Order: sequence, then structure tokens, then C-alpha cells
Amino acid sequence: MAPHDLRRPFKRPAISDQQKRRDLSLLRQSQNRRDAQHQARCLASTVLSLNNQSSEQSVSEPEAPEQLELVPEIEFEEAEAESSVRDIDLRRSAKLRGAEARRWFAKQLMLPEWMIDAPDRLNDDWYVFARPAGKRCFIVSSNGTTVSRLRNGSLLHRFPSSLPNGSKSKDASRSAQSYCILDCIFHELDQTYYVIDMVCWAGISFYECTAEFRFFWLNNKLVETRACDPPSRYHKYRFSMVPVYNCDLEGLQTAYAGAVPYVKDGLLFCNKHAHYQTGNTPLALVWKDETCSQYVIDTDSKGQVPLQQQVILELQDDGKLTTYDDPPVVFGFLNGEFLQKTGLLSGDLLRFNVGEGGLNFMDGKLEKADLQYVAKVHSARAFADSYSKIMFQYMVRNSPLRIEHLVASISSSTEPEKGNRDVEMDA
Repeated sequence: MAPHDLRRPFKRPAISDQQKRRDLSLLRQSQNRRDAQHQARCLASTVLSLNNQSSEQSVSEPEAPEQLELVPEIEFEEAEAESSVRDIDLRRSAKLRGAEARRWFAKQLMLPEWMIDAPDRLNDDWYVFARPAGKRCFIVSSNGTTVSRLRNGSLLHRFPSSLPNGSKSKDASRSAQSYCILDCIFHELDQTYYVIDMVCWAGISFYECTAEFRFFWLNNKLVETRACDPPSRYHKYRFSMVPVYNCDLEGLQTAYAGAVPYVKDGLLFCNKHAHYQTGNTPLALVWKDETCSQYVIDTDSKGQVPLQQQVILELQDDGKLTTYDDPPVVFGFLNGEFLQKTGLLSGDLLRFNVGEGGLNFMDGKLEKADLQYVAKVHSARAFADSYSKIMFQYMVRNSPLRIEHLVASISSSTEPEKGNRDVEMDA
């Protein structure tokens, strides 16, 4: 992108209800409370004990799975009332197979929506960083070992690390409660785990802490444990923090065009007040263009960009075709005659082309979609596309949300204080 392409940017009007859902999500997290400590223990135990799948053939250090010892921290009366439900949840999650395992693990991650509209107060309430290209995974360290699992539950690595209780070194903590859960991206080229968030540290849950606090704590603790040091006998893979910036003009410029030691795959925006919300959330947003990502438009199995946009939707009992959202968005309907002819069943994931009629919207909501059935999706796929992903891909092909629109959003909120000024964004 040429240096002078972004002078005097204009603010793009909102085309969806994404901002409204962001406000509701912030309100909901302040009202909802949960047993975050149990949530962290259940995830850690499942990551460690889940029966190994075929991907374990590439494991670094083959060992028998170790079960995290769960030591209750609640009073006996509370434990007696809740233990049966929790034990069932834990046993079920540890015995999951196939699609159920993929669905369960994917729901444990905080999954960003795709940015449809630039958020309000982008420069005040948001962080931004260049997202590393690689494999999204959970890291759990406990009982003297460290395990990484992909979002589908497959084992990526089992290895020693400098994380809390992550190796059998002499100075490692052996407390059953000294476990750690990190949200990472494994970057193949430099064999490094880039840490993008933290769920638990030394047995302390951070689900209900703000991103501002989580990032501050993580940055300090990761350095203290020497997890960022080069690999060694008790520390097989290097961990690294992703540089996180306040999303002002300077921070956006640095994340977008600055040099990083990894291959970029777009920008990730995180609301400073957001808790670690599992599943899709509008409080974390991913955005891409050709400058900061190799893959902007989705490709097919051969790595080619199809002529028509393709979407993956889930078939419901009543024939409705829905997205992976809460609540789901209805994109169309298949009649009984078609279902009987094709043998499709409720819960199937189906691939469609978006026809010439495209997607039609009214007041920021989908009104009509021209869908053409292609085929049933392979069973390895766990979820349908989210509404925001479909929208982002549609916008990329028709009217993209560009970097200058993000610049304009920041500039418009700073103009009363700093006055109007020209902005340049180098590529």
C-alpha cells in the first residue's frame, strides 16, 4: 500500500449490529458469575488425560497420560452438593471422541469474531497485535510435564517446559494445584509457541479477569519463569509474548506494518475490559488484508480461490440452515423433498456457494441469501461458519473494510482533542 493512500480517511458507517452485541457482551460478563476455578481445572485435566488420537505419532516425548489431581478448594457443604455434577462433566470431557471431542475443545477457546465494523472507542478500549500464522492450541503444564493440544483436541506435543510444574527438574513445583493453561499459536518456522492469552497461572484462574490485567500478568510471569529462554534439557520449546499495543494510530501502524519474528496472519483486536469468554465473542476481532496476511479470501482444498464464495452451514431438524453463533443466524431452508432425496440429516454440515443474488441485508441484519448446495462437509469439521466470518468474506469480495477505515475510526475519536490531521500508514 502506497504511503499516501490513507490521507484524510473517511469513517465507514456501520453495516451490522456487531457494536450492539459488543455492548451486550460487556454487560453480560458483569452480570454472570461462574466457578472459574473449576472451569480451569476441568480443562487442564482433560488436556492431560484425553485419550491420545492419531496425531500422537509425532509427539516429542511419548509418555503415559497423567491425570491432574483435583484438590477441592471449596467448603465441604458446597463440594457435597456440586461434586456429582462436576465429576460427571470431568469424566465425560476426558472420554470424548471424534466430533464430540472437537466440539468440546473448540468451545474452550476464546474465538474472535471477524471484524465487520470498526468498534467504537477503538483507540481507548482496544489492544491490537499482529497475529502469528500457525496452529492455535492450548498449553497445559502440570505434574512435571507440558502438553499442547489443538482446537480439535488432537495432541500436538508433550514436552518439558519452564512453565509452572511443566517439567521434572529439581526446582520444579510439585504441588498438584500448580498448573498453568495458556492460549497459544505454534509457529512452525521457528518452533516457537507465541502466547496470545492466559487462562490459568500457578493454579489461579484468570477467566474473569480483564484482558488488560491478563496481558500485564502474563508478560511479567512468562519472563520470571524463563519460559522465553532458548530450548534446553528441561525446556524443549521456546515461548514468546506477542507484542501488544494500544490501538491508537501509532499502535495500529506498528502492528500493521512493523517487523515481527514470525509470519503475520492478520491483526487481532482485543477489548481491554473483556474477560476470557469461551466460544465466539465480539470482544475479540480478527481483521486481514493483503498487506498483513497471505490468505485473505478463503481457498479450496487445492489452495485456490474459488470463483464463488463458499459457506459452511449446519442443518437443523426443521430444515433451517444456520451459522455457528449463539443464537445462530438462519441463512436458508431445505425442504423435506430435497432432504429425503439427498439423505441429509440434522446436524450435518453442508457447503454452499453464494450465487449471483449474493447476500441481502436490512438494517444490518441478513434478509435473504442466494445459496447453491454443493456437498456435505467432511466429518473432521466440527462447526459451521460464524456469521461474522461469512460477512467478512462477502465484504472482502465486494466492499472490504480497509485499513484506512480503521484509521478513520481512531482519528474521528481523537479529533476533538488533537484536531484534524493527515495520517499516513506505511506498508
